[in-house]
Amino acid sequence: MAAELTRFERTEPRSGVVVLTMSRPEKLNAMDQSWFRELHDVMGTFGHGDEAHVRAVVLTGSGRAFSAGGDIDMFAGLDGDVARVRPHLRLVYDAFHAVERCAVPVIAAVNGLAYGGGTELALASDVVLAGGSARFAFKEPTVGLMPGYGIVRGPDVIGRHWTRYLALSGRDIGAERAERIGLVQEVYPDDELNEQAVALAAEMAAHPPLAVQVGKAFVNRDTDGGFAESVEATALLFDTDDHRTAVRTFRAARGR
Repeated sequence: MAAELTRFERTEPRSGVVVLTMSRPEKLNAMDQSWFRELHDVMGTFGHGDEAHVRAVVLTGSGRAFSAGGDIDMFAGLDGDVARVRPHLRLVYDAFHAVERCAVPVIAAVNGLAYGGGTELALASDVVLAGGSARFAFKEPTVGLMPGYGIVRGPDVIGRHWTRYLALSGRDIGAERAERIGLVQEVYPDDELNEQAVALAAEMAAHPPLAVQVGKAFVNRDTDGGFAESVEATALLFDTDDHRTAVRTFRAARGR
C-alpha cells in the first residue's frame, strides 16, 4: 500500500507518474527525521506490489525552495551526542540511497533553493531538471559540518574539483552553471519546470518497465562504497565546539 505521507504531498498527474512535493514551505522544505523516514519508506514501495503501476517519480518542492537542507532545529536537538548522531546519519544516507535504489526513475524538479541536503537529494536522483531561479550549494561548512552524502556521491556526478569547490566553500551556483558541470541535465523557465518534469517522467513511464528498471540498476551498480566512513567522520564533526557555536548563532539570528 502507498505510505501515509505528512512531509510530502502526492499527486498522479499522468498514468504511471507520481509527483512527490515536499510540503514544508514555511521552513523552506527543511529535512527533519520524519522527512527522511518517509522518503526512505515511500521510495521502497514504487514499482512493487500495490505500487507496481508507478513507473516514474518526480520530486519537487512547494513554495520558493526545493529544500534548504537539514532542519537546523533538528541539529540542535542532537546536541553533539555522537551516539545519537550516528543512527541519524545512517537514516539520512539510507533515505538518499533509497532514491538511488528506487525501482523506477526519479526525476528531481529543482525549484528555487537546493541547499545542503537539497543538493544531495539532486545528486541521488536519476535526472535533474531545474528552474531558472534554482540555486545549489553545500552549506554544511558554514555550520562546522561536511555534506557527508555529497562528499561520497559528488565526485561520481560532478567530479572531484567541483565537489571540493562546493563542499569546502559553501558557495552557491545557479542553474546554468549547475547544468554546465553535469549536476543538472536541463534548465527551464520556472513556470514550465513541473510540466517538463512530468512530461519526461511520462516518457520514461511509457517504456517497458523491466528494461527501465534493469537499466537504472546497472547504471547505479557499485555505488555503496564510502558511506560508512562518511557517517563516522560527519558524526565526529557534530561533536565539536565549532558546530555547536555555529548552530547557536544561526538559530539566534532567526529568533529561536
